[in-house]
Amino acid sequence: MYGQMMYQPLLVSSLLEHAANYHADTPIISKNTDGSMHHTDWAGISSRAKQCANFLKSLHLEQGDRIATLAWNNHRHIETWYAISGSGYVCHTINPRLFPEQLIYIIQDAQDKVLFFDQTFVPLINAIKKHIPNIELFICLDTYNESVKEALPETVFYEELIQSQSGHFDWPELDELCASSLCYTSGTTGNPKGVLYSHRSTLLHTFASCLPDSLNLSSKDIMLPVVPMFHVHAWGSPYVAAMMGCSLILPGSALDGDSLVQLIDQYKVTVSLGVPTIWQSLISSAKKLNSTLPSLNRNVVGGSACPPSMIETFKTDFNCDTIHAWGMTEASPLGTVNHLKGKHLNLSKTEQFNVRLSQGRPPFGIRIRLVDAENDNKPLSNNGIETGNLQIQGHWIVNRYYGQENIALTEDGWFDTGDIASMNQDGFLNISDRAKDLIKSGGEWISSVELENIAMAHPKIDMAAVIAAYHPRWDERPVVIAVKSTTGQITETELLEFYQDKIAKWQIPDKVIFVDAIPLSGTGKMLKRKLREDYGNTLI
Repeated sequence: MYGQMMYQPLLVSSLLEHAANYHADTPIISKNTDGSMHHTDWAGISSRAKQCANFLKSLHLEQGDRIATLAWNNHRHIETWYAISGSGYVCHTINPRLFPEQLIYIIQDAQDKVLFFDQTFVPLINAIKKHIPNIELFICLDTYNESVKEALPETVFYEELIQSQSGHFDWPELDELCASSLCYTSGTTGNPKGVLYSHRSTLLHTFASCLPDSLNLSSKDIMLPVVPMFHVHAWGSPYVAAMMGCSLILPGSALDGDSLVQLIDQYKVTVSLGVPTIWQSLISSAKKLNSTLPSLNRNVVGGSACPPSMIETFKTDFNCDTIHAWGMTEASPLGTVNHLKGKHLNLSKTEQFNVRLSQGRPPFGIRIRLVDAENDNKPLSNNGIETGNLQIQGHWIVNRYYGQENIALTEDGWFDTGDIASMNQDGFLNISDRAKDLIKSGGEWISSVELENIAMAHPKIDMAAVIAAYHPRWDERPVVIAVKSTTGQITETELLEFYQDKIAKWQIPDKVIFVDAIPLSGTGKMLKRKLREDYGNTLI
């Protein structure tokens, strides 16, 4: 017997409809590519998204056709984002920081038909244009610009296209299981792989992201998503903001520390999301500009492990709680979030701090487990000590990669994340490392993340990566690649001495190499593969 309740499909368009109906005048403030600020609200975003949808309808595309965006976090990108998915097409957000060969690959693999782009990406499009013949229409997300037209004659302009379109549009009632958007992995171990999200998975992910033990959002919040919309939907923040009706501050291409401090202070941002490298830049700029970031009460850190020193700095210097989270493209991306449980409130501040260092626990809708991959995926105990391969199941977890026939899961239906972790009885996850980044020295494992966190705690170090270098006796030994702080000098001996009494002596790195900058991936993660190529033989 079925329940006798009303059925409505879970659709992306319903998020925008809700925001427009019940949070119409909530501000959406966006930085344009020319540096100017654009002020609108959820009603304005909804109306223009419908104008865009009416234009897309005139193209006579088929449901499920892929439409690409190559754009920063701005109001026009959000308008097209909702228009594409809401109309029944697939919104393919492209990461412009990928190598040109990777960009060509994913545009061809997705068989995108239309490309929306910010004018800053004209040189990039010109460089790859002859290799992407499947793109039938190039649309610049701006008003008419003669220089853009000269550089890319095929271009038509967004504002001209939608100005004659009606702001009324009836979003189609789609099957909630149909595809809504497409994101590709960063391709650090080969070609990027596509992850095709459904309307249902996206809505369930959005519900979970809003929970108090997740992002803890409300309509009173002012959110600054620093993580780009081309990086797993800015971790779902535009969806979450619409569901809760909170205000959005969209930074455009200005992701430097000084610009972010200005946005946070000027618009009284309460919550922001980004990777550790972004927060390191923000901390440096805030101190330089003598800002205490008074409005910012929490920030979300993901993408890679957050150094404990960063959590402490945000709390001590800025009275800002850092929410440590873990996820990946294949998980939409939310996997776990760190919030204290009720039983932790009676702990000392030091004990609470130690709990907050982990990547947290899964929300409802996600299950995680640790297995011994070398022993037929034998499940391991959740005792906070045993480490194993992290695997995940859930309503918004990938089943198979786009365009591939083979299921991406284990025989018993779990997705292997490639992470090595431990987990306690409450489900708090402590990721030791990526499996490929672990260092095996004399048959014993060393966590590169743990060594990086120690280096990052030194006040004269701005950024640090630890890699495995080949060793004639021990097979591999850890080497630190570090960027010195501009506020002071430090020697190799001083940094290595900093490791004393913090870890076992045999785990202390063999060498420190100081560099001007550490190469980053398109999602802001340190490119350890490149570092291993450059410095992997430094001990031989």
